[in-house]
Amino acid sequence: MFILNSVSALRRAAALTLALATCSGAGQAVSADVSFVMRNEHPNAVEVELYSQDRKHVWPGGNQVYYLDDGESKQIHLSCKQGENICYGAWVSGDKQTYWGTGPGNKESCEDCCYVCEGGETEEINLVE
Repeated sequence: MFILNSVSALRRAAALTLALATCSGAGQAVSADVSFVMRNEHPNAVEVELYSQDRKHVWPGGNQVYYLDDGESKQIHLSCKQGENICYGAWVSGDKQTYWGTGPGNKESCEDCCYVCEGGETEEINLVE
Protein backbone atom coordinates (compact mmCIF):
# COMPACT_ATOMS: atom_id res chain seq x y z
CA MET A 1 0.00 0.00 0.00
CA PHE A 2 2.83 2.40 0.79
CA ILE A 3 4.40 1.82 -2.65
CA LEU A 4 1.08 2.45 -4.43
CA ASN A 5 0.57 5.74 -2.56
CA SER A 6 4.15 6.82 -3.32
CA VAL A 7 3.72 6.13 -7.03
CA SER A 8 0.44 8.03 -7.01
CA ALA A 9 2.08 10.94 -5.17
CA LEU A 10 4.97 10.93 -7.63
CA ARG A 11 2.56 11.05 -10.57
CA ARG A 12 0.69 13.99 -9.01
CA ALA A 13 3.97 15.81 -8.35
CA ALA A 14 5.15 15.21 -11.93
CA ALA A 15 1.83 16.44 -13.34
CA LEU A 16 1.97 19.54 -11.16
CA THR A 17 5.57 20.26 -12.19
CA LEU A 18 4.63 19.90 -15.88
CA ALA A 19 1.59 22.16 -15.45
CA LEU A 20 3.65 24.85 -13.69
CA ALA A 21 6.36 24.72 -16.34
CA THR A 22 3.77 25.03 -19.11
CA CYS A 23 1.99 27.95 -17.45
CA SER A 24 5.16 29.86 -16.59
CA GLY A 25 6.40 29.59 -20.19
CA ALA A 26 3.11 30.71 -21.70
CA GLY A 27 3.64 34.39 -20.95
CA GLN A 28 7.23 34.52 -22.14
CA ALA A 29 8.10 35.53 -25.68
CA VAL A 30 10.42 33.27 -27.58
CA SER A 31 13.44 35.09 -28.92
CA ALA A 32 14.93 34.71 -32.36
CA ASP A 33 17.77 36.24 -34.36
CA VAL A 34 17.45 37.86 -37.76
CA SER A 35 19.91 39.55 -40.08
CA PHE A 36 18.98 42.50 -42.25
CA VAL A 37 21.17 42.51 -45.36
CA MET A 38 21.52 46.13 -46.52
CA ARG A 39 23.38 47.56 -49.51
CA ASN A 40 23.92 51.28 -50.04
CA GLU A 41 23.80 52.01 -53.77
CA HIS A 42 23.30 55.74 -53.21
CA PRO A 43 26.32 58.01 -53.95
CA ASN A 44 26.23 59.29 -50.33
CA ALA A 45 26.51 57.55 -46.98
CA VAL A 46 23.25 56.45 -45.35
CA GLU A 47 22.11 55.88 -41.79
CA VAL A 48 19.80 53.03 -40.82
CA GLU A 49 17.62 52.15 -37.85
CA LEU A 50 15.34 49.15 -37.39
CA TYR A 51 12.00 49.63 -35.65
CA SER A 52 9.76 47.12 -33.93
CA GLN A 53 6.14 47.66 -34.89
CA ASP A 54 4.95 45.57 -31.93
CA ARG A 55 6.75 47.29 -29.05
CA LYS A 56 8.80 50.41 -28.37
CA HIS A 57 12.19 49.13 -29.48
CA VAL A 58 14.77 50.46 -31.92
CA TRP A 59 18.00 48.86 -33.13
CA PRO A 60 20.76 49.82 -32.53
CA GLY A 61 19.15 52.18 -29.98
CA GLY A 62 20.81 54.63 -27.62
CA ASN A 63 20.81 57.45 -30.21
CA GLN A 64 23.07 55.32 -32.44
CA VAL A 65 22.58 54.40 -36.11
CA TYR A 66 24.00 51.81 -38.48
CA TYR A 67 26.20 53.66 -40.98
CA LEU A 68 26.78 52.49 -44.55
CA ASP A 69 29.24 54.26 -46.84
CA ASP A 70 28.36 54.55 -50.52
CA GLY A 71 28.73 51.13 -52.14
CA GLU A 72 28.93 49.33 -48.78
CA SER A 73 26.97 46.20 -47.89
CA LYS A 74 26.33 45.25 -44.30
CA GLN A 75 24.62 42.44 -42.43
CA ILE A 76 22.85 43.82 -39.39
CA HIS A 77 22.31 41.05 -36.83
CA LEU A 78 19.73 41.54 -34.13
CA SER A 79 17.85 39.59 -31.51
CA CYS A 80 14.10 40.01 -31.60
CA LYS A 81 10.95 38.33 -30.38
CA GLN A 82 9.67 35.47 -32.50
CA GLY A 83 6.90 36.80 -34.79
CA GLU A 84 7.77 40.46 -34.16
CA ASN A 85 7.26 42.81 -37.11
CA ILE A 86 10.38 44.91 -37.82
CA CYS A 87 10.67 47.74 -40.38
CA TYR A 88 13.78 49.51 -41.56
CA GLY A 89 14.18 53.25 -41.85
CA ALA A 90 17.14 54.65 -43.77
CA TRP A 91 18.13 58.13 -44.89
CA VAL A 92 21.01 59.97 -46.49
CA SER A 93 23.42 61.00 -43.77
CA GLY A 94 22.83 64.71 -43.16
CA ASP A 95 19.65 64.77 -45.30
CA LYS A 96 16.60 63.31 -43.56
CA GLN A 97 14.38 64.35 -46.48
CA THR A 98 15.88 61.60 -48.66
CA TYR A 99 14.81 58.33 -47.06
CA TRP A 100 13.79 54.72 -47.59
CA GLY A 101 11.38 52.52 -45.67
CA THR A 102 9.83 54.21 -42.67
CA GLY A 103 12.47 56.96 -42.73
CA PRO A 104 14.05 58.59 -39.71
CA GLY A 105 12.16 58.03 -36.49
CA ASN A 106 9.80 55.45 -38.04
CA LYS A 107 7.50 58.32 -39.10
CA GLU A 108 6.59 57.29 -42.66
CA SER A 109 4.52 54.46 -44.07
CA CYS A 110 6.10 52.03 -46.49
CA GLU A 111 5.47 49.06 -48.71
CA ASP A 112 7.78 46.05 -48.54
CA CYS A 113 10.07 47.46 -45.83
CA CYS A 114 8.97 45.23 -42.93
CA TYR A 115 9.96 41.69 -42.03
CA VAL A 116 8.74 39.19 -39.47
CA CYS A 117 11.30 37.95 -36.97
CA GLU A 118 11.54 34.25 -37.76
CA GLY A 119 15.28 33.73 -37.79
CA GLY A 120 17.50 33.71 -40.85
CA GLU A 121 18.12 36.76 -42.99
CA THR A 122 16.29 39.12 -45.30
CA GLU A 123 16.97 39.30 -48.99
CA GLU A 124 19.43 42.06 -49.88
CA ILE A 125 17.77 45.43 -49.35
CA ASN A 126 19.14 47.88 -51.93
CA LEU A 127 19.07 51.56 -51.02
CA VAL A 128 19.27 53.21 -54.44
CA GLU A 129 19.00 56.79 -55.65
